[in-house]
Amino acid sequence: MKIELEEGGIVLGLGTDLVDVERIRRSHERHGERFLKRVFTAEEQAYCLSRPDPYPHLAARFAAKEAVSKAFSTGIGAEFSWTSVSVEHGERSQPLAVLDDKARALLASVGGTNVLLSLSHTATVGHAVALIVRRAG
Repeated sequence: MKIELEEGGIVLGLGTDLVDVERIRRSHERHGERFLKRVFTAEEQAYCLSRPDPYPHLAARFAAKEAVSKAFSTGIGAEFSWTSVSVEHGERSQPLAVLDDKARALLASVGGTNVLLSLSHTATVGHAVALIVRRAG
């Protein structure tokens, strides 16, 4: 799938995901730090656990990981692991997809230059949309 953007870029992949906040809360309560370390990077854990209610933030990041894996058409597995992407913050507090070496190689293999993210959450649901794009030029 290739979609040309008005600015001349091309969308190479699109993924989205919804995650129940209670599912993340139960997983953390059941598996503790092992769950957090398996799924979230240290930066994600530090940010989310500093919030008064970390679970909506964790759920949105969980959804982002699923959305990015869907945009790559790999799912979570050998080619793309849970910690292959870390959701961090840009200058304007926008979500940034920071990729590990494995994910950067995957991005290059599909011809992409960037992964764009949009996150949202309520008290009960985390949501994310991911685009893999190739910038013009």
